[in-house]
Order: sequence, then structure tokens, then C-alpha cells
Amino acid sequence: MDQLLKKQLEITACKVRMGIIEGVYNAKSGHPGGSLSIADTLTYLYFAKMNVYPDKPQEKDRDRFVLSKGHTAPALYSVLAHRGFFPVDELKTLRHIGSRLQGHPDMKHIPGVDMSTGSLGQGISAACGMALSAKLTNDTYHVYTILGDGEIEEGQVWEAAMFAAHNGLDNLTAIVDNNGLQIDGKISDVCSPYPIDEKFKAFGWHVITMDAHDFDSIEKAFREAEKVLHQPCVIIQTSVKGKGVSFMENQVSWHGTAPNAEQYEQAMSELKAHLAELEG
Repeated sequence: MDQLLKKQLEITACKVRMGIIEGVYNAKSGHPGGSLSIADTLTYLYFAKMNVYPDKPQEKDRDRFVLSKGHTAPALYSVLAHRGFFPVDELKTLRHIGSRLQGHPDMKHIPGVDMSTGSLGQGISAACGMALSAKLTNDTYHVYTILGDGEIEEGQVWEAAMFAAHNGLDNLTAIVDNNGLQIDGKISDVCSPYPIDEKFKAFGWHVITMDAHDFDSIEKAFREAEKVLHQPCVIIQTSVKGKGVSFMENQVSWHGTAPNAEQYEQAMSELKAHLAELEG
């Protein structure tokens, strides 16, 4: 990857993480852990990969993105705000009465949100529909969707996987955020979906793996996905839940817990220090 682009993406991802913490803290509720684990991937998609138009969010030829693990909306909102879809300062209104930034993405009110999500397993199904629609109308847009590794315990995910392969949806790329933790503990203890790669292969998907916190690895994975023809592609990313905030990393308790004032200050201090290092 071009080193200047890489540095810009790292800086933006750090700002995105700050936006996540800002939103969840001001809401006094939300899901920081899984939001932080997908911050780098979302940053890459919206700042280096997808064709999107902040001034024309409904542009017909835009690429589509579906956050299937909709509870990690703070990450999507932060990326959209930093990309210019709405003011960054609006992140502080997350989950407030009257705010358009609801606890889960709302396509009717939030610019840049292509699908309302929250019920786990449904997002990838909607993404399949978008991809099939593009095939039927000869449109060239690509559809991306991010799923949680706990989410893929849902049976609907595998119905969608079978559908996508059956219809040869090579304009669909799914990303599984494999941070190893879900609300009740380790995914391997709750209802293990492993081996994730072999399951998707068995359903007819092209499988790629990547390090979710290394932009060189991220770019390599998406470049490989571009070349896949006649079958859907899944990128299984190894990530760290709570990435970027020391006391949140790999801690299941931060799946759906908001930081208090002291924790907020510590988290923001760590992220600001990292940002200063990147910009220095």
C-alpha cells in the first residue's frame, strides 16, 4: 500500500475510534467493543474503496454497504460523519430523544445508511437482495456487508450464503468480524461457528483471511476479492474487540457497556496520544 495513504487511513481510523467513544459515552449506552474492532475495515471501505457520494447519498451507481451487525452502529456513524455525510459533532447525540442517530442504523433518516439493521442475520439477506438487483438491472455497483462472528450462529445467515452462491453473486463481499467474543462470552463457548472458513467454502464462497488492524493486509484482501468471478466472496478478519482502548481490548464486558466519565477520559487520552503519534 502507498505509505502516504496508509498513514492517512491510520489517522482517520483513530479519529473514527474517538467518535465511537464520544457517541457511546454521551449516550450512556451502546456497543463500543465490536464497533472498535471494525473501525479500520470501515475506514478502508469508505475512504479508499467504495464509490460513495456524501453530497448525493442516494446516487444510483454508488456502492452499497450493509452493517449486518447493526448494534455496532457507533462505528458506522463515526465513519459516515468523518466522510462528510453529516457533522461529526452530531455523534454526541447518539441514542438521544429526537436524534436521527438511533441505536441501530436507520436508512430513512440517516444519510449514507443503505439498510436499516439490528436483527442479527437479516443484514446479509438484504445485501444479497441488493446484489441480485444489480445483476438483474446490469448495474455495476458492489455490495459490502459486515457480520459479527457471533451473528453467524444465526441460521438465516446460512440461507443467505446458500442463496448468494446459487445466484453467483460475485458483486457481493461479506466481511466476518472474528473478534472471538459475543455478548455471552467466547463464541467458541456459546455456540461455536468454527471452522468459519470451511463452512463458507462448503456453501460455495471464495474465502479470504486478513488482519483487521493492518491496512496492508486489508488492501491485499479486498484486491483479491475484486478478482473473484461467478461466486460471492467472504473476508474473515481476525480482529480485537475493543481495539485501540487498552482496558476494552479482548474484554467481553465491553460488548454493550458505555464508559463512565473516568473511563471516557482514559480512552480519549489514549486515542489522542496515538493520534498525536501518527500525525507527528
